[in-house]
Amino acid sequence: MAAPRENVSLLFKFYCLAVMTLVAAAYTIALRYTRTSDKELYFSTTAVCITEVIKLLLSVGILAKEAGSLGRFKASLKENVLGSPKELMKLSVPSLVYAVQNNMAFLALSNLDAAVYQVTYQLKIPCTALCTVLMLNRTLSKLQWISVFMLCGGVILVQWKPAQATKVVVEQNPLLGFGAIAVAVLCSGFAVLASVGGLYTSVVVKYTDNIMKGFSAAAAIVLSTFASVMLFGLQITLTFALGTLLVCVSIYLYGLPRQDTTSIQQGEIASKERVGGV
Repeated sequence: MAAPRENVSLLFKFYCLAVMTLVAAAYTIALRYTRTSDKELYFSTTAVCITEVIKLLLSVGILAKEAGSLGRFKASLKENVLGSPKELMKLSVPSLVYAVQNNMAFLALSNLDAAVYQVTYQLKIPCTALCTVLMLNRTLSKLQWISVFMLCGGVILVQWKPAQATKVVVEQNPLLGFGAIAVAVLCSGFAVLASVGGLYTSVVVKYTDNIMKGFSAAAAIVLSTFASVMLFGLQITLTFALGTLLVCVSIYLYGLPRQDTTSIQQGEIASKERVGGV
């Protein structure tokens, strides 16, 4: 039986929603801005490495705080890290996926506008859904399948005639950017995008539901689009607007809770038994 969700105030839920939205939008906009600068570019691998070092330091700090003392902290490291070489080997697989996925994000945002990237990257939802169906033998509701196809249709519209950014002067290759997103999406079927914001998201996600997370993703798309218009001179086309709308609606529909049909089925069985008894 699943553990009940902790009761938290509505204000705190809105705080979590705002932070998740701003982190997702700010990450994309900041990365796009730094990758389209006319100055000398930094190495994406260096940025990814620094990000992982920061995550490591934050994780160690959280572990030390939970341990409460230096002795318990050392014992925890010895037991869970040094004393578990097999577990470390298992974790090396998603770690490699994280590294590939993060580098693909840099490559994609070097060749695609932030808003186009945000919309297209939502293909991670159907990719993850297919992985859960094929690998974990889970089922999706009819509404979820409809939302998956709707999302794919929205991405196709966005990519059909990609919006152009008039203020970006560096040379770009949209096909290369889309290929990079495709690789990142495939990686997301096995792991979630790793970043400093990801650590925060993992803490606040337990206090929110799927609807709020879906709304956060849609809001991040809107914020990224607005910022792209202001910063990069993005020219919004009709196909981009329609595709973005489809993606936002599909994200909301996919996150809706599945209807519990247990009580309905039990009622139908009981009704048939009464009819049979008569």
